[in-house]
Amino acid sequence: MIKRSIENEIKTLFSEFPLVAIIGPRQSGKTTLAKMVFRDFTYVSFEDIDNRDFAREDPRGFLNKYKNRVILDEIQRAPELMSYVQTHVDSANINGQFVITGSHNFLLMERISQSLAGRVGIATLLPFSTTELSRMADFTIEDLLFSGCYPRIYDKKIRPSVFYKNFIATYIERDVRLLKNIEKRDVFIRFLKVLAGRTGQVLNTASISEDCGISHNTVKDWLSVLEASYIVYKLVPFYKNYNKRIIKNPKIYFTDTGLVCSLLGIKSPQELDVHFLKGNIFETFIINEFLKENFNAGDIFNIYFWRDNHRKEIDMILEYGANIYGIEIKSGKTIQPNFFAGLKYWNRLTGSRSSTGFLIYGGIDNYLRNEFNIVGWNSIDKMIGRIISG
Repeated sequence: MIKRSIENEIKTLFSEFPLVAIIGPRQSGKTTLAKMVFRDFTYVSFEDIDNRDFAREDPRGFLNKYKNRVILDEIQRAPELMSYVQTHVDSANINGQFVITGSHNFLLMERISQSLAGRVGIATLLPFSTTELSRMADFTIEDLLFSGCYPRIYDKKIRPSVFYKNFIATYIERDVRLLKNIEKRDVFIRFLKVLAGRTGQVLNTASISEDCGISHNTVKDWLSVLEASYIVYKLVPFYKNYNKRIIKNPKIYFTDTGLVCSLLGIKSPQELDVHFLKGNIFETFIINEFLKENFNAGDIFNIYFWRDNHRKEIDMILEYGANIYGIEIKSGKTIQPNFFAGLKYWNRLTGSRSSTGFLIYGGIDNYLRNEFNIVGWNSIDKMIGRIISG
């Protein structure tokens, strides 16, 4: 069993709050992690209809039975319990009473904001990071881009094609239909495939609407559901314009590149290697790595992108305290002079030093070139550690 990097953060939250909520997409390992970190806790799953009915019909009786040191798994399926949990933890007035998990950010966070605000520490668990996977074996970037990072692929040795087919049919459709009444399955699947072709791109809902034959409002509704289920997320633009007109639309990213490859019909790492969207998929993978490292450390930095109306762009802006770092992402394994164009433009525009610029590429060597930091795709954790340590 692979040790998850977020484990220390969860333990710290548990010492600070009466409850810890572990949230994230289905199959990201929330239940396994909770059981591993809190081995001596009683485990209750609300996927079990008996537990669900007990909590709904007799919440006081339920909490009388499960008073303390309990894992409540998929608690959004018993939302009525939340208010009673609030009363229970307030009465006990001690930290470290419950661990709750959930796969629906919208449903769970709505209940937390209503009933448990100030009482719960939130930890977001995404699929494996490269740091975590390196504890198991060495992988090539092509294999990881194609296979994605969901734990069951590696723990159970499931073929990615089989895993994602099941994931789409069983989890995405079920979760989506729990939140929205979507009748035309084929239209929604087309929407997913169109969206997969736009990962790493500026969000254009009008274009998606036209390609899918659905209304603009439907696009927004379905996007909100995918965000709530941790299938996609939006990366917002950096707010400073530096006397330039900057675009205000976010970029859209999937939280897993294996799912993107499945939706695009990519059949192998070799096919991905020559695919016209490889650059976007690689960028998605790298942005996800930063997102995972940030969640695992307790949200210590902010991530943006920057683009003006002349299409001058920096793939990622990392803000840590008062420091701002420009980061370019290139899938090529051989460094080309034009890889630095965006960083050089960014430095001229902002007056930044070259040492605050990073180029992350498809190779594995780390070194300085033209005073910029060259970072291999598998060294994101080391790069972040260097930034944090100053």
